[in-house]
Amino acid sequence: MSFRRLALGILLSVSVPAMSLAQPADTASRLSLELNTLQDVEGACRLTFVVGNDTGIQIDKAVFETVIFDTAGAVVSLSLFNFRDLPAARTRVRQFELPETACDTVGRALINGASSCLVDGTENAVCEDALTLSSRVAVELLG
Repeated sequence: MSFRRLALGILLSVSVPAMSLAQPADTASRLSLELNTLQDVEGACRLTFVVGNDTGIQIDKAVFETVIFDTAGAVVSLSLFNFRDLPAARTRVRQFELPETACDTVGRALINGASSCLVDGTENAVCEDALTLSSRVAVELLG
């Protein structure tokens, strides 16, 4: 009886790590959203985003609910930013303007979630599940 337990223990200790190695690592599957620049233009603050779609699938439409906070932490606006189509394995640049807002008053931006994410004509969770956020400017991008 103890020999069987020992043999089973050895078999499990060898097979479990081998099984975990056989699982594909899907760490490259991401939708990266970077706040790249802020620029004052004609009474508005223009936010420029760089989006990289490394999910392996074509996103036909991506709309994110975006909240802008001022430097004191108060909500300035809540808007839907339509990033349109995001082809697989491609980088896209999208710009949005905050009317009557100076860029130096923007404290941080929050991606509150995907309002719409269409893949092959149907809603898909990839826009939230694979989303990674970063910022190249002093304004923090949260999610």
